[in-house]
Amino acid sequence: MSLVGYITAYLLDIAIGDPKWFPHPVRYIGRGINLLEKISLKIASTPIWKRGAGIITVVIVVLSAYLIALFLIKAFYSINSFFGEAVSILIAYTTLSVNDLAKEARKVYTRLNEDNLIDARKSVSRIVGRDTENMDERNIIRAAVESVAENTSDGIIAPLFYLAIGGPALALAYKAINTLDSMIGYKNERYKDFGWAAARLDDAANYIPARITGVLIVIASFIISYSLYTVHYSLKVMLRDGKNHPSPNSGFPEAAMAGALGVQLGGPSYYFGKLVSKPTIGEQKRQMMAEDIKSSVRIMYAASLLAILLALLLRYWIV
Repeated sequence: MSLVGYITAYLLDIAIGDPKWFPHPVRYIGRGINLLEKISLKIASTPIWKRGAGIITVVIVVLSAYLIALFLIKAFYSINSFFGEAVSILIAYTTLSVNDLAKEARKVYTRLNEDNLIDARKSVSRIVGRDTENMDERNIIRAAVESVAENTSDGIIAPLFYLAIGGPALALAYKAINTLDSMIGYKNERYKDFGWAAARLDDAANYIPARITGVLIVIASFIISYSLYTVHYSLKVMLRDGKNHPSPNSGFPEAAMAGALGVQLGGPSYYFGKLVSKPTIGEQKRQMMAEDIKSSVRIMYAASLLAILLALLLRYWIV
């Protein structure tokens, strides 16, 4: 895949996102996970067997995504280099989610501006994994900003990282890992054993990208604010509070975003009806506002642009 191909894939995502009519591979990955989950949990009844079934599920899903993408790319390249490049661009494009993340976050902002808490809760539920039914305005804003920060890593920077070091097939394998984690990587009764491998592999796959994302958000904060103080504060909060999160990775982009906006993230949230206590990230210098959602989206766009430039440099260096 050429350097022009990387830029084209990025611009395609910016322009059209994920239209419902497009046969997005993540949907098929999700169906495959559902099928394997049903089969596995019928067969596996003890914790050790569930854990084993989860490991097999992860191997099948990730390896299938990688090998199918690699086969398609090589098959079309064998016909013509133009077709091979086109398929590579399409696969790469499906691993990115700049447009969709921005669109979903802006829906939350719009509903809040309309004083429509019911629809704002519904909108934020599309981008977070926590319970949203009883959220007040402050917690809706907090959830949206945290989701933008975390998904800047999972949905943009990490795929670009794997595109740069291993091409579209490796990026799609990463999306399979991320999809597995989002579907079965929970610590509840159903998934604590079956989803163990998915959660651990996702942690490993995101270790470097999450930290890159934190740094890029720090840099992006200057592009948005033109303030060296904001950059300094964002970096300070990231280094200080980056580990204040149950996830070994999510805290870094969230802390950088909290510092960039000058707000406090983290704290307790409800998951599957249970209150989960989490440490706070950043300092509550002021109350969060709906505008913070828009600001987080602008920072996400700036960080994604920095990431595509970094990915191109990395790819050029590797080649």
